[in-house]
Amino acid sequence: MIDIHTHIYPQVYLNLLRSRKTVPYLLDPTDGSPPRLIILPSDDDPNLSPNQRGRPIDASYSSIQEKLKFMDIHNIQSSVVSLANPWLDFLSPEEGIEWAPRVNDELENISKHNGGQLYAFGTLPLSGPSQAIVGEIHRIKSLQHIKGVIMGTSGLGQGLDDASLDIVYHALHETQTLIFLHPHYGLPSSVFGPRSSEHGHILPLSLGFPMETAIAFTRMFLSGVFDRFPRLKILIAHAGGTVPFLHGRINSCVEHERHYYGSEGAQAAGPKKKLIEVLKSNVWLDAVVYSETGVRAAVDVVGIERVLFGTDHPFFPPLEAEAAEWKSVRTNVEAVRGAYGTDERAIDAILGQNAADMLGLPKR
Repeated sequence: MIDIHTHIYPQVYLNLLRSRKTVPYLLDPTDGSPPRLIILPSDDDPNLSPNQRGRPIDASYSSIQEKLKFMDIHNIQSSVVSLANPWLDFLSPEEGIEWAPRVNDELENISKHNGGQLYAFGTLPLSGPSQAIVGEIHRIKSLQHIKGVIMGTSGLGQGLDDASLDIVYHALHETQTLIFLHPHYGLPSSVFGPRSSEHGHILPLSLGFPMETAIAFTRMFLSGVFDRFPRLKILIAHAGGTVPFLHGRINSCVEHERHYYGSEGAQAAGPKKKLIEVLKSNVWLDAVVYSETGVRAAVDVVGIERVLFGTDHPFFPPLEAEAAEWKSVRTNVEAVRGAYGTDERAIDAILGQNAADMLGLPKR
């Protein structure tokens, strides 16, 4: 198997977070308990003791040995690791320019020294000047093990339909660098109601993240990004959020939007391509969706050759401290196998061959 959705906080990034005192930052409790990762304003509640804020992070978040051990347990031959949110979005322009090459070089070195088992998606200094972002896109093309870039939904701060991103999209399009689109900011907490904290992270992670992703991608589509950059490549996390289920509704809304059509019925604004065209020519989806229905929906909209296996490690670990196998991983593998039964060719495609073909990885 090949895992294309798996995260790591390399040591250089942990050093950055540990040097900060405002969100996001890494907090070392004075009682000797594991460090706490504070990545959202809601995590930084002064009414909570330090060892209750954010989430504890153990060695699985940063240790290459733990990553390789996890891969061995789950029969994963290769992984494409990526920096987990919030990436470098929070840095000043000057800091972004400094830290992006440092993080990308460490990811390259980690991958290079692990015998074809590890590859990576790089990160961009999106808070920096456009030319610096473009320069880093071109630079990482020379890094053999970097197979694309991970991006959040905010872009340069105004979303992925921001016209100022066109120079970045142009560089990604020109170099044929894959975007791995991943959520971070979710939806406003008010959406989930005053009792949401009773349910921990369930509502933000199960509903907020997918909707954030779907909205960000749909904004790209509506603004004509894929018309201007017809060969732009994007891999969308969590099976595209809600896009596979809602693509028909989105398309119908486009076809009936009065702002887009003149009095004679001719289209005067809006995207030129149909959404289904974009999904089948520009988009890949991961299979981190935990159900046969979700896997089939992803395949239905982009095609069997465009759905790729992922684990989302080190998130969703087993609650049982002694468990070696992760239930979350088993659930995703079983969803792929259950969706395609005896069709071993389809199963093999999703679990590994598609990633090998798309990213130029050895299928071992």
